[in-house]
Amino acid sequence: MHPNALLDSCSELIKQVLKFDHPADMVVSRHFREQRLGPRERATVAETIYTVLRKKSLFTNLAQAGSGPIERRLAILGFAAERDFLMGALNDQEKDWLSRCDQVKPSDLMELHRHNLPQWLVDSLREQLGADFWPLVDSLNAPAGLDLRVNTLKDKRADVQKELAKAGVVTTATPFSPWGLRVRDKAQLGKLDTFTRGAIEVQDEGSQLLAVLVDAKRGEMVVDFCAGAGGKTLALGASMRGTGRLYAFDTSGHRLDALKPRLARSGLSNVHPVAIAHERDDRIKRLAGKIDRVLVDAPCSGLGTLRRNPDLKWRQNPKLVAELSAKQTAILQSAARLLKPGGRLVYATCSLLKEENEHIAEAFTAANPGFHLLQAAEVLTQAGVENAPKLCSGAFLRLWPHQHQTDGFFAAVWQKAESTPAEV
Repeated sequence: MHPNALLDSCSELIKQVLKFDHPADMVVSRHFREQRLGPRERATVAETIYTVLRKKSLFTNLAQAGSGPIERRLAILGFAAERDFLMGALNDQEKDWLSRCDQVKPSDLMELHRHNLPQWLVDSLREQLGADFWPLVDSLNAPAGLDLRVNTLKDKRADVQKELAKAGVVTTATPFSPWGLRVRDKAQLGKLDTFTRGAIEVQDEGSQLLAVLVDAKRGEMVVDFCAGAGGKTLALGASMRGTGRLYAFDTSGHRLDALKPRLARSGLSNVHPVAIAHERDDRIKRLAGKIDRVLVDAPCSGLGTLRRNPDLKWRQNPKLVAELSAKQTAILQSAARLLKPGGRLVYATCSLLKEENEHIAEAFTAANPGFHLLQAAEVLTQAGVENAPKLCSGAFLRLWPHQHQTDGFFAAVWQKAESTPAEV
């Protein structure tokens, strides 16, 4: 494709994405369905879009000195291909402007152009991290790696690692998850036999650790309360060795539909996807007091996934976070009713904010004396995770991209008393 045509494609897509009407990945996918682009062009366009989203504040500032449509200037600054190729699309005025942009030193920039975050989020993260704020910024502004979970129902991690190596996919064992492999370089996995037969699933190591915390056993009754597309559901099912009964609840039938092909590959027969209307659905009430383990992977701001979804920092705001916090509280309280005496409850988010994490967990603990807060580090250690204390803050699992090379995750774990002083 001619460089000018590819730059035009990037510019048009940036215009659509920056409306923030829909998640960026949905807008990009729709664009690719409408445009005939080869694999290399698609990769260039996608990475250009995500680079612009990661550095929107900086690029918008630099673009003010240029001319022409703002979307084209942003596309030029974020263009994810060789500079010589890009130059073939630029006029002399654009080349001169880009050269001046290249000479700007990071040390000369204002802070808001260095961190590329909304101020309300900066305030929250600085309060939590102090001097670790800038290392987190650097991590969030870099693309995420690729982690795989080995389906232990079918294969052993070491065997899968050797099989992938023969196919040219070099991996290393994840340092914490006992099921994970981290892919060293970009790789096309979809057509490999390892993938099509269900031996691996793409899943961030942090997400895998949530399933480790649940520690679902053979023959148990388990609920994944907000299952989505089912990544954690499949990990739980493998832990159960395909036995017992595993309910995958979600209010979105569309998301549960995405689970079906993954479920078919997995070889699991104990998973029962159920679309529910809300957290008080009658189908949930019928299971009250019967469930051994419940995972509440609550709807959240998703700000722990900014490496993958950089548009979220521009689409979220404190009002939306407050609304999510109220929903998280209600979902957790309803999910707790499912547990039998002695059962385990895990609340998790992929958020970096205390409002969605510690505040929710602490309020639940205070309001429910029949639930004992467990130490996440001890639970992980008992499950065989090495160096588990490094993953935790206080009683909670707390994963940070710059410290653990995972997405940002939070989790709290409770055990229901054998006899509760009051109904939850």
